[in-house]
Amino acid sequence: MFEGAYTAMVTPFGEDDKIDDDGLRENVKFQIKKGIHGLLPVGTTGECATLSHDEHNHVVDVVVDAAKGKVPVLAGTGSNSTWEALMLTKHAKEVGADGALVVVPYYNRPTQAGLYAHFKKIAEEVDIPQVIYNIPSRTGVNLLPETMAKLARLKNIVGIKEASGDMKQVERIIELTKGQDFVVTSGNDSDTLRIMELGGVGVISVASNIVPDRVVKLVESFRSGDVKTAEEIDRGLASLFRELFIETNPGPVKMAMNWMGMAAGGPRLPLVEMEPENQKKLYKVLADMKLVRR
Repeated sequence: MFEGAYTAMVTPFGEDDKIDDDGLRENVKFQIKKGIHGLLPVGTTGECATLSHDEHNHVVDVVVDAAKGKVPVLAGTGSNSTWEALMLTKHAKEVGADGALVVVPYYNRPTQAGLYAHFKKIAEEVDIPQVIYNIPSRTGVNLLPETMAKLARLKNIVGIKEASGDMKQVERIIELTKGQDFVVTSGNDSDTLRIMELGGVGVISVASNIVPDRVVKLVESFRSGDVKTAEEIDRGLASLFRELFIETNPGPVKMAMNWMGMAAGGPRLPLVEMEPENQKKLYKVLADMKLVRR
């Protein structure tokens, strides 16, 4: 279910800093029209850390309703509090999400035993497919392959979104989970091909907020054996992948969407609008790709 290209969706805000429901629905329609394989609301790109619990659940409600079962919805439900993550995951199941993306607990810096206990608790209490999200640059702790292999044996834990950037770690996870009903997907656009070459199944993408069809074609080309086309697309998107992270995500992708006439708005504090020089760099890449006017 969680193979292919999934979009880590932005949460659009209006001028009053409230969630733009209509814009969010339009973004879902755009993604489906462009052939995306699945949607991820309220992950890192969806600014989950600055949403209230009610807002978080509301975004999941809207995306599930707007998707209308046409593509799977993998709802972000992680937290540094196990009890909060449980609450969010239970809600995702109740409203019909197809799965939950549960991030490694941040700030607390738990041990590997603590990480195992956290994910085990959620997996045992909520009967919904769960993908673990490992992003040490954000969380301050790395989920080790050996811990992931133990978790992969539990019911409901079906995959990992790997954003460590460590290909040796990715390779080890794939090796340790071989033969199980478990998938590894890229958490970084720039790592997608390398992870798929190791046996990964796709990407949860930031860039696909604006170029879903190109990210889909990259993944589908590789999976069909057309490696040459996949490599060409990857090279063509490399500068976009780079500039979308010139500042903290989702600031750049939101600005790109605004320039393209899509619903995004600005990021919530403590994130702020991009520096002017970085805006120029991002705009040039978008213009070179003919996504905005020169």
